[in-house]
Amino acid sequence: MFFTVAMWIAGVILVLWFIIYLIGIRVIRSTEVGIVEKWWSGKGSLDKSIIALHGEAGFQPELLRGGIHFRSPFIYRVYTVPLITINQGKIGYLFARDGQQLSPTQLLGKVVSDFLDAREFLVKGGQRGPQRGILREGTYAINTALFAVITDERVHYLPMGGRDDSKEMEAMRDQIDEVDGFTPIIIDGRDDRIGIVTVNDGSNPGEGHIICPTVGNNSRESATYHHSFQDPEKFLIAGGQRGKQNQVLLDGKYYINRLFATVKYVPKTVINVGFVGVVISYFGEKGDDTSGDSYTHGELVDEGKRGIWNTPLMPGKYAINTDAAKVIPIPTTNFVLKWDASSSGEHGFDQGLSAVKLITKDAFEPELPLSVVLSIDYKEAPQLIQRFGDVKLLVEQSLDPMVSAFFKNAGQTRTLLQLIQERSELGVEALDKMSTRFNEYNLKLHDVLIGTPRSVSGDDRIETMYTQLRDRQIATEQVETYKRQGEAADQEKQLRLAQAAAKQQTQLTESEINITVQGNIGQAQRAKTVQDAQSKVIMTEAEANSTLLLANADSTRVAKMGVAEGIATQQKVNAFGGAEYQVYTTVLTAFAEALKIGKQPLVPSTQITMGGEGNTGGGNALSLLLNLLSMKQLRELAPEGADKNITPEMQHQIDELTKSVMSSINPNPQK
Repeated sequence: MFFTVAMWIAGVILVLWFIIYLIGIRVIRSTEVGIVEKWWSGKGSLDKSIIALHGEAGFQPELLRGGIHFRSPFIYRVYTVPLITINQGKIGYLFARDGQQLSPTQLLGKVVSDFLDAREFLVKGGQRGPQRGILREGTYAINTALFAVITDERVHYLPMGGRDDSKEMEAMRDQIDEVDGFTPIIIDGRDDRIGIVTVNDGSNPGEGHIICPTVGNNSRESATYHHSFQDPEKFLIAGGQRGKQNQVLLDGKYYINRLFATVKYVPKTVINVGFVGVVISYFGEKGDDTSGDSYTHGELVDEGKRGIWNTPLMPGKYAINTDAAKVIPIPTTNFVLKWDASSSGEHGFDQGLSAVKLITKDAFEPELPLSVVLSIDYKEAPQLIQRFGDVKLLVEQSLDPMVSAFFKNAGQTRTLLQLIQERSELGVEALDKMSTRFNEYNLKLHDVLIGTPRSVSGDDRIETMYTQLRDRQIATEQVETYKRQGEAADQEKQLRLAQAAAKQQTQLTESEINITVQGNIGQAQRAKTVQDAQSKVIMTEAEANSTLLLANADSTRVAKMGVAEGIATQQKVNAFGGAEYQVYTTVLTAFAEALKIGKQPLVPSTQITMGGEGNTGGGNALSLLLNLLSMKQLRELAPEGADKNITPEMQHQIDELTKSVMSSINPNPQK
């Protein structure tokens, strides 16, 4: 009995299951979708397509969403697959298994729908292959029989019997992952970067163009505004071309299909203070040359044209596509070029320069290190690049040969010692003569600094000369040191004397005062003595004048008396014996008066006899008087009968004797 009931129950269940199977009841959960494959159809089967749009046998475009659905298993097969979720901050890619063929110029299928309606995609001309459109973050109900959805986690697709395309899907996923295509492009302003875009789809640019022009960047034109390559269809509608784009990505977040366009990050172009940037543009229309007909070193064009821009970039940050243009920084402040292999300037323009090798007048071969200070006018920076390409080429091809030749010529006219001693003069000469040449290169020369000549490797003769010069200088300095030490000893001696004088200052002061007092006393005594002597001189002169006056008065009186006496004497002569008597009388009388007036001694205390014997022309008054008496005696002894009268000769001798007597008595008759 129990067995019979069980069989009945089993039979009922089996019948129910068979009924359910026949009517095709399918329960689809809300997190799933059902992909329907039709086994057979009166319309036949598909030939080349996968999705049956007209009821043919094959995969149907419509999905079964969550709920209960009835599909007869004799006609349909339902594949239950989960909904596809794109995580936050990620991108999903699609590969269409069905649709129209891509054109030969296409890389990706055009966007015709939102991929949620397979029928719409195919009806509107959707193309098979990788798609330009992408899936942003969210959950999608997609027919994976038509689309394979590639995410960073896995590839969502419905395997098909007899067709294994899993390897193709995985290869596509790896390709996207290599370019970090599952992550949006994020350009942080703090990184000072920009994004250079290379588009992989679209028509090729024209011949001679390596950079594609900017298109579809006007937000007011919605039909062509592609939101910085995020809408590939609008980019292509706007005329966008395949290749490197002139337009760059600035700070922000961009959902770009990395199969459609790849992005390279480069730093922003920063022109620091003290520099300008000369732009060499590889993009744009050909511009008119603004450098003039006389300049034949290339063309300068206006900003935005292809070529060297005639206006440099001033200090600042610029979002310049470094694939479309090259910016050469040019220093506008002073910079140094060093002709020395062991060091180089901050800018590195002098890398590769070495010290200038000279041959001096005295056959030394030193190396001469140099430093040249120069600057570039920012307005002339484009002309410099136009002519030389960059500053380093200018240094290597023009400045190095010019500077080396100048100093080699200068070295041949100087000895090594002159080269050392005349470095300053040589630097001034170099500055004067090379400034004009530097101006021709759009450079301004400020200073030329000359280092110390040094020996080349293996030659120590210059060092030997330096040693000798140093020894000579040391000897000279030693002499100067000894001299200074002597001066220091003298100063120390003076210091000691000053210190001793300071200790004895009181006594020194008193002694100086005493010296001053004694000096004043001596001067007073001297003045008094001088005054007394002057008084005596005055008195003596007064007495002498008085005596002279008295003597003159007496002489006058005597003369007058003599005239009177002469008359009387003539009478006496006649009376008493003639002229001889009168002569004696007159002489003796004058002699007596003279002795009285002149106050001269009759016999001098000291007698000096001049001349020989018989000299009557000199001597004192006494000898003259004796001569007169001798003459008288001779007269008396004259022979009898001789003339005893005074002859003219005798009278002359008497007169001479009288004058001599008077002179002896009074040598200064005027007084």
